[in-house]
Amino acid sequence: MLWDGERSGLVGYNLSGVVSSTVCKLTPNEKIDNELLYYLLLFNFDWIQNRRTGTGVPHVPKDIGRILKLDYPTDIYLQQKVTRILQTIDQVIEKTEALIEKYQHIKAGLMRDLFTRGIDADGKLRPPREQAPELYQQTPIGWIPKEWEVALFGEYIEVIDPNPSHRYPLEVDDGYPICSTENFQGEDGFNFENVKRVPQATYQAQNNRCRFKTTDVIFARKGKIGLARRYGEDIKVFSHTVVVMKPSSELVGSDWLLWLTRSDWLLKAIEVTMNTNSGVPTRGVEFIKNITVPFPKNEEQKIMHTFLESASNKIQAEREERNKLIKQKSGLMQDLLTGKVPVTVNNNIAEVAHG
Repeated sequence: MLWDGERSGLVGYNLSGVVSSTVCKLTPNEKIDNELLYYLLLFNFDWIQNRRTGTGVPHVPKDIGRILKLDYPTDIYLQQKVTRILQTIDQVIEKTEALIEKYQHIKAGLMRDLFTRGIDADGKLRPPREQAPELYQQTPIGWIPKEWEVALFGEYIEVIDPNPSHRYPLEVDDGYPICSTENFQGEDGFNFENVKRVPQATYQAQNNRCRFKTTDVIFARKGKIGLARRYGEDIKVFSHTVVVMKPSSELVGSDWLLWLTRSDWLLKAIEVTMNTNSGVPTRGVEFIKNITVPFPKNEEQKIMHTFLESASNKIQAEREERNKLIKQKSGLMQDLLTGKVPVTVNNNIAEVAHG
């Protein structure tokens, strides 16, 4: 069990290594299976967290063994049956997480290949430059396919500061959410929990400035620099921590723009040197507009977008499956570890047998 720190009370089992000063080793007696004890303590994590002590670094109460009472079946066989069910769903969650990691590696490799080799007339990746040097040209930013153009980012793309006053407008209880980089969630979404809200007039004024479209790219330029996602369907406004990007030329596809903002061509140029504002890294609109990047032909952009969107959809599908399994596990722990509802196992996945 982690004994000190913000996550004190968190437990693990079947681990190896040296026990540090911030960890407490718990050894159960013969009355309780050690794996069941793990799940019981995991189930009571919030209870333990709410009773931590210490004015500086929080830590688990020293008398945790006296104040935390755990209910469990006395029959060791029943204990092991409970743990097997929970371990089954844990294994499915682990396999899903492994798939997510695998697809993320595939997508990262695809991004590298697409933004250095691109797609040929047959819809396939061009051979690497080492194999077909005649297909490539040397430019100030490096080797790129001969069909591509090199230009300043702002030559074909608008970069708009949605809140040039850098002030947060009047807040209201029932209005439109105002998002900053702190509201970026996952890879593609926004988190509207506990978000500040502004009146319709504020949204209208910002919309007049930005002319929001669902395909616009919202790019973090302060703090979490480099994160990007589409505006999406939900109506919202933004702080000065982001910029709004949209094509200003038919030579740039609105769907492909998101992938350009996530490419090394843009991100590495931003990372070369970093401006700071009170210790917070920041990039200005003009700096972003003056980054030199490559532009494939429009048809090639469309194919690149299709490949990358497909890879992203696979990752998102597995993430949704993982979240569903985590919720299922939470429900199972509630039922199994409190003895409220009997549980059966079907098709290697634990299910609650209601009724």
